[in-house]
Amino acid sequence: MARAFLFVLDSLGIGNAPDAADYGDLGANTLGHIAEFCAAGAGDRAGLRSGPLQIPNMAMLGLLHAHFSASNYWPAGMERPDKVIGAYAAANEMSRGKDTPSGHWEIAGTPIRFDWGYFPTEGDAFSEDLVAEICAAGDLSGILGNKHASGTDIIAELGEEHVRTGQPICYTSSDSVFQIAAHEGSFGLSRLLDLCQKVRVILDPLNVGRVIARPFLGRNRETFHRTGNRRDFSIPPPEPTLLDRVEEGGFQVHAVGKIGDIFAHKGVTIETKASGNAALVDATLAAMDRAQDGDLVFTNFVDFDQLYGHRRDVPGYAAALEAFDLRLPEIARRMRPHDLVVLTADHGCDPTWRGTDHTRERVPVMAFGPNVVPGSHGVLRSFADIGETVAKHLGIAPGLHGRSFL
Repeated sequence: MARAFLFVLDSLGIGNAPDAADYGDLGANTLGHIAEFCAAGAGDRAGLRSGPLQIPNMAMLGLLHAHFSASNYWPAGMERPDKVIGAYAAANEMSRGKDTPSGHWEIAGTPIRFDWGYFPTEGDAFSEDLVAEICAAGDLSGILGNKHASGTDIIAELGEEHVRTGQPICYTSSDSVFQIAAHEGSFGLSRLLDLCQKVRVILDPLNVGRVIARPFLGRNRETFHRTGNRRDFSIPPPEPTLLDRVEEGGFQVHAVGKIGDIFAHKGVTIETKASGNAALVDATLAAMDRAQDGDLVFTNFVDFDQLYGHRRDVPGYAAALEAFDLRLPEIARRMRPHDLVVLTADHGCDPTWRGTDHTRERVPVMAFGPNVVPGSHGVLRSFADIGETVAKHLGIAPGLHGRSFL
């Protein structure tokens, strides 16, 4: 019997979404621009990496060909493989927005048809009434921030004041999200998580997708750093997803990284946390060893987005792709005769683009396994086709919104 492994390279977009202009992202291309910058020497960093982007394993799985399908040009400076061994495609997103829950839920077969709640970009992000309700629920004297911001920047800006006053740092972005940063030592991790759970309830009527706990440590702005204890508190998907269907079929869903948080822990039977892509690969390999026939292992590799896309760090993103690519053979060696691996992404986060937010892009889809016939599947109409491909492979009930491309 089959097993399936679904891996999201968070934010690895490949450009040219049909509706990119509606989001201010016409021309954004995460992979394409990283390759272009690396080919021109702008992706070099002493002691980290240099030269053109080198990801030969993903190239053999069809990543460069998927990019061509999406954007009609080949990524600069990258050598095309003599042979493609994966089934590949580009995929359009049907859901509204360009956020993490929408992308992941649609990958799992459930596109989002409603509008998320967002916060104003001008003036205070959060109204006086909302701030008062949050302060009352959390027994707070006030909050800091109250604006759109980069997480690392706002912690550097307000972290010392936060430690001095005990007021949490609250901020948002172009996503449907309310983020709360607090010092694990002075504020306390358990208190931060409790506050986020209370804010989650308060924001439910506003249809805000996620409340994110952003704990950090350090003594001053020079040493503040976010820890691996981030937690996302999401609203649940509006209907059963691929995860629910696997669980209902009597099989296990091994959620690695932040997958459990993204799906509000619905349909998740075994959850493993890890911090950093290297540790996430290790945890994924361990989950593959544990997985039995009929099981799904679902991993989000967050560093591409969190550490490099949002921070507009081209060399860091390129190095992370190269490091991940080197570990793909370890994943392949864990596979059994009837297994399927699918690599994809949930949105873009072009590190060469203006601002610090996600970018609306097509995403690559690369599938491989002993029984997968290599070749192109063009441009998929929805990320939901990914989930339905996995469902068909596992022999579980189909969903309503996609169709298998294999």
